[in-house]
Amino acid sequence: MSIPFTQLDKLYINGQWVAVQHTEAVLNPATEAVIGHAPLGDHSSADAAIDAARQAFDRGPWPQLSVFERAGYLRRLHAELVAEREAIAGLIVAEVGCSQGVTYGMQVDMPLGHVLTAIDQSLSEQPRQIATQTTVNPFNPGGPLLLGSGSIEREPIGVVAGITGYNFPFLLNLAKIFPALLAGNTLVLKPSPFTPYSALLFGQLAERIGLPAGVLNIVTGGPDVGAMLSTDPRVDMVSFTGSEAVGISIMTQASATLKRVHLELGGKSALIVRADADIQTAAMAAVGGLTVNAGQGCALLTRFVVHESIRCAFIQTAQAIASQIKIGDPSDPTVMMGPLIRESQRAKVQGFIDRGRDSGATLVCGGGRPAHLSQGYFSEVTLFDNVRNDMEIAQEEIFGPVGVTIGFDSDEEALAIANDSRFGLNGGIYTADVATGLDMARRIRAGSVYLNGGGGQMPYAPIGGYKRSGIGREFGPDWLKEFTQEKSIIYPIGR
Repeated sequence: MSIPFTQLDKLYINGQWVAVQHTEAVLNPATEAVIGHAPLGDHSSADAAIDAARQAFDRGPWPQLSVFERAGYLRRLHAELVAEREAIAGLIVAEVGCSQGVTYGMQVDMPLGHVLTAIDQSLSEQPRQIATQTTVNPFNPGGPLLLGSGSIEREPIGVVAGITGYNFPFLLNLAKIFPALLAGNTLVLKPSPFTPYSALLFGQLAERIGLPAGVLNIVTGGPDVGAMLSTDPRVDMVSFTGSEAVGISIMTQASATLKRVHLELGGKSALIVRADADIQTAAMAAVGGLTVNAGQGCALLTRFVVHESIRCAFIQTAQAIASQIKIGDPSDPTVMMGPLIRESQRAKVQGFIDRGRDSGATLVCGGGRPAHLSQGYFSEVTLFDNVRNDMEIAQEEIFGPVGVTIGFDSDEEALAIANDSRFGLNGGIYTADVATGLDMARRIRAGSVYLNGGGGQMPYAPIGGYKRSGIGREFGPDWLKEFTQEKSIIYPIGR
């Protein structure tokens, strides 16, 4: 059975499919089978994509279209994506190894809903008026007063390079394409080499809707292509989602040309479980979060900061829940957690687990590869107890299904532990005292905090981090502002 979109063997540049010299095998991480041979971009293809985007912005119609006209194109793109929902989900299951429940809910449907909201909100953006003022004419002080005003307008930045990770590739690509294009920019999109087809499919759909040439360009490749996008003076902005280390490299590379940099990076987010919390509910949320895409999510809550009076009960409950998680090939709809993306990531996660055990933390469950799965890049749901917050497994982003439990005795201690991290992306609190929980949420240094699990879904709210978790925000009512710049136009009235 063929995997949707894996027939795409060219890059999408300047509205055309461009052949390249080299290809790279793309693997299904659950089976290790080759699902396709994707085109492998290089310096010359990146150069052509940047040039196409530059020409389309400087000489093409796209930046001059009204927001209503741009929204029309993107509404048609959204409709094409909705029509391809099943095919896109099938690709993600094979390309990412994500379980079907998470794929449909979080990888496809949620982002499609959010970008439709972004389209609707873009139509309400209007220039702001500067207050009208009267002043003395400096060249004719005794003459009539001057009357002046102006407007504050937002304009596209220019050429945007969007560089995305492998864990939620369709979502991440959407989160570059829609706001950048709605704001009037042109875009060069570079996906992870592990998940190229989740980006190339957008070229096929851009053709269908007649998107003007050069507005969207898609190139694949490794760090050399990413470095070119981050350093080339023809690129005005880099928007990157991925690891802290790569984010630092991109920011360093972009500094020489003073590009706008938008970074959505890592996290080591804390889930505080107060003494009055419902243990079953909190433990289910903790373990359930670890299983989302096999723990490959920057905003997942992986530090469980639990009151000492209920810590043992929490651990026992979490262990029982973890034992019920079905791990395997996500082509099986009953599978709850699939594999990690590649053997290199599985080995990295295993290294953290081994060092955590050696450091004195108590391994409660998991700790290796599932015994029944000899093929694929699988890792067990792993829980540690008796963890100190200064241990490596409590400070480093493992990016796998590994949770660590840290005890506390007071709310102040819990907040100190939660904030004792170089990251600040997300957080959570479980408590029966919602008022106290809200006060504590306001003191957690993170871009988002979920109190008692939140509202049951991911709302259209800003997502982004404090500290080393990134710069800027995605989604939410001010999303498009990240891809625009502000201009003041001052003018006289009456002459």
